[in-house]
Amino acid sequence: MAVRVQEADFDPGAELEQLTRGSTTIGGVTSFIGLVRDMAGDQPVSGMTLEHYPGMTEKMLERIESEAHERWPLDASLIIHRVGPLNPGDRIVLVATASAHRQAAFESCHFLIDWLKTKAPFWKAEHAPDGAAQWVEARESDEEASARWNS
Repeated sequence: MAVRVQEADFDPGAELEQLTRGSTTIGGVTSFIGLVRDMAGDQPVSGMTLEHYPGMTEKMLERIESEAHERWPLDASLIIHRVGPLNPGDRIVLVATASAHRQAAFESCHFLIDWLKTKAPFWKAEHAPDGAAQWVEARESDEEASARWNS
């Protein structure tokens, strides 16, 4: 299990290589990479700033990751989430899960993304081309996606 919150970009290929290095029990790896879009609905976005509470954020991500390991037989997992100023096309998040079986890898990765969107203490401000910033509100669709994992 590994959790990192950082300003620096990451190399998905190198991260996945490190996740599986030396393990012959892993039969499948599922990953998700989130990127900054240049639009929010029908409004252009010139950038985004992500904020968090150091220490508290990592603890919550570790709890979410532990929950995935309790629910599925995972050999390894990784959550990298960036903070600070980001531009359209920049990577925001990498979530990866590895298991002997593909179903566990797929389901656990989906779970982690859904719970990161709704339970992780990050705050996002989207910046318009004119420099105006607007905080991103929680989306009902994210809450609905997350709710399916509550049972």
